[in-house]
Amino acid sequence: APEADLTHLNPEVSFRDQLDIDSMDFLNFVIALHEALHIEIPETDYGKLSSLAGCATYVMAAQGGQKTS
Repeated sequence: APEADLTHLNPEVSFRDQLDIDSMDFLNFVIALHEALHIEIPETDYGKLSSLAGCATYVMAAQGGQKTS
């Protein structure tokens, strides 16, 4: 969502609700996250990445080698 004002994102609210993105946009986001951070993201974990807070928690755990469940 290139036109989105990311400075006003609520970390607890889903990206889809705030940025009006569809499932393909979200999939592209997950792929970009995987490529940028070199972390494996199984499809079963996609729901954990639905918000900024969820992404932060998931990435910190993935990079620290901790389980994200």
